[in-house]
Amino acid sequence: MKEQIQSTLKSNDTEEWLDTVWTRPIGYQWARFFNHFDIHPNTVTILSMIIGAVSALFFVHGSFRTEGMEGLIYNIIAVLLLAWANFYDSADGQLARMTGKKTQLGRILDGAAGDVWFIAIYVSIAVRFYIHHDMEFGWLGLEDTQQNAIVATLAFVALCFFSGIVCHAHQCGLSDYYRNIHLFFLKGKTGSELDNSVQQKALYDSTPWKGNLLWKAFLYTYVNYTKNQESQTPNFQRLMAKLKEKYGATENIPQSFREEFRTLSLPMMKWANILTFNTRAIALYISCLADVPWMYLAFEIVVMTSLYFYMRSTHESFCKKLLKTL
Repeated sequence: MKEQIQSTLKSNDTEEWLDTVWTRPIGYQWARFFNHFDIHPNTVTILSMIIGAVSALFFVHGSFRTEGMEGLIYNIIAVLLLAWANFYDSADGQLARMTGKKTQLGRILDGAAGDVWFIAIYVSIAVRFYIHHDMEFGWLGLEDTQQNAIVATLAFVALCFFSGIVCHAHQCGLSDYYRNIHLFFLKGKTGSELDNSVQQKALYDSTPWKGNLLWKAFLYTYVNYTKNQESQTPNFQRLMAKLKEKYGATENIPQSFREEFRTLSLPMMKWANILTFNTRAIALYISCLADVPWMYLAFEIVVMTSLYFYMRSTHESFCKKLLKTL
């Protein structure tokens, strides 16, 4: 069984410990279940989006300080639903590798799944704050008036927007990029999903609008996603341009250089994994169960953003050093 699960993973280098002992084994069983009924991996991804988004409805009413035991139960249901969505998010990729049903749409959907979950969750946290703002006003020393409630909620919404759209999006996008860069140097082009904006823009431009409205929308979003990844990694972009200039096709990059890059990139994988799902989900679970969901935003803005800048600085630094050796 262990070998079968292993065959559905991208690589040991990019796997997080918690995923290997918890998420992937459960995801593998779901992948087998879906494979038995010939369900496509993209369908599994869409199911994960729905379940993760639904969890936000329960997070809204999860305040045990005002709702008592009922609020605690809502919180627990929300946690279980988000964990279930994550199992499906693991299962879709495992199912795709198990069956060979890998598609460009699947790649885009898989990357969007977490965004769908957390956009809904950020909205739920903002609504939860508005409903239960009087609890926070107590220790802030604010009078519970309608005007204060509206002003405080708008400020909290702005904080959620910054935490989600700025911090979360950049953290997860760059982490995904670094893992695919690592897989590219470890396994080559076929073993990675390292895309670039030029190729994706060409695909977008060559796809007609007629009969492809939804697909064009996905491609447009993905072009911007890849552009954002590239804008954050100027030294890596220069390194890839130099490798292409010197060796032509990426398949001609010497194995010695690939191994050197892997050695320098491997320590980055632990930070990339921390910045994706498990760590932030645990922080979300704890803060919501403790009935202080704003603490999750503080954790994301301060702790996770600090790790993001450290990871980015370190990766850009060794790319710059490697560039000098070419």
